[in-house]
Amino acid sequence: MASSSVPVPFSEPPYLLGLPNPYYTPELRKWQKACRDFTTEHLHQYAFEWEKEETVPEHVFQTFIKHNMLIPTLPSPLPVKELKACGIHDILGVVKVEDFTYFHTLIYNDEMARSGLSGPSGSLTTGMAFGVPPLIKFGSQALKDRYLSDCLNGKTRTCIAITEPDAGSDVANIKTEAKKSADGKKYIVNGNKKWITNGIWANYAAMAVRTGGPGAAGLSMMWVPLKGHPGVDMRRLKVSGQISAGTTYIELDDVEVPVENLIGEEGMGMRYIMTNFNHERLTIAISGTRQARVALSSAFAYCLKREAFGKPLMDNAVVRQRLARAGSLLESHWAWVEQFVYQMCNLKKEEADLELGGLTAAAKAHTGVVLMECANACALLHGGNGYTRSGQGEIAERMWREVNGLRVPGGSEDVMMDLMVRQLVKNFQRKTKELEKSGGSRL
Repeated sequence: MASSSVPVPFSEPPYLLGLPNPYYTPELRKWQKACRDFTTEHLHQYAFEWEKEETVPEHVFQTFIKHNMLIPTLPSPLPVKELKACGIHDILGVVKVEDFTYFHTLIYNDEMARSGLSGPSGSLTTGMAFGVPPLIKFGSQALKDRYLSDCLNGKTRTCIAITEPDAGSDVANIKTEAKKSADGKKYIVNGNKKWITNGIWANYAAMAVRTGGPGAAGLSMMWVPLKGHPGVDMRRLKVSGQISAGTTYIELDDVEVPVENLIGEEGMGMRYIMTNFNHERLTIAISGTRQARVALSSAFAYCLKREAFGKPLMDNAVVRQRLARAGSLLESHWAWVEQFVYQMCNLKKEEADLELGGLTAAAKAHTGVVLMECANACALLHGGNGYTRSGQGEIAERMWREVNGLRVPGGSEDVMMDLMVRQLVKNFQRKTKELEKSGGSRL
């Protein structure tokens, strides 16, 4: 980002550049300022240092918890009843939990990603964002009474544990097995989970396990104890980007889990997982678009000051073309993301899951395409500096390492694009049958 008071082109969403926009009310703009002030003070000024150290200090997590700044990672609308029961009534004193919408989510995730690095923010948010929602939505009252308050108040940390060495986007083929003991009082869990963000710090995981036969119908979810629990072994994985987010390999060897820790019903795991994925993919799309902004605006600023062959890089048409191509992708994609958020705010949950599920998968996948284009432009336009892990090109080198960390997690790119088309076909066929039965017309 430039130090000038005039924002570098592509560095901010249009609404923050003073352009008219129908979505952002004065209340939302107040929320954006509060988020920016908080994340600048407590996160972004240290983000690069923490990424180099490969971890975020524990006190940072506690600071975010103290100010309720992990609550915005939960799906909107927020679980107001549960939050108020824990003494959580507002966030930063700016927005009441009952007034929180997906536009607040949009702003929060955009601001949390403003360093360009997904690791530092991911180390704080991932457990709350994706591990806690299955407990809230599908857990029994007894299960929530036992565990939810400590999750929301940050006394315990969580993760979402779906992916395995042989089952990434192919969720239906998960092998981790949970069998009931002879006395029927507990499940015995055996298997492996891989690429689990936040796992190394997690006390519990919302985990996908196989309680039945092959395929999706045999999957369930349960609340599995991790850190320090007998039979659980966890180790950090070395990954290219988002290093400080704590990517973990989990081995489960005869891990005993009370039957009361089953989330919802046996055999319903695939449904719970897919419901969770929609929120995950939308938030990835928001954060990844901000990462693309960081990359492209850094390239833009560099081209304004860097000289080659006696003139600024920006004076070369080929440079301008590369910036223009990436910028066009970036701004059109951001408009699509805003449209998604508007639709999420104006559709019932059931309608949104039905109409937007496939499209949300595509939006997540396309975010990877946009980030790749912007990171590529950033690296190439920085030249040799963009291949160096220090100095003025450090941002370019780091942003390039972030790309595949977005294209694969939450559903790999090709699978997501295919899912979009399959869901569109399914919806088309359903609506066609409904139309034929009614004898009416949708036009």
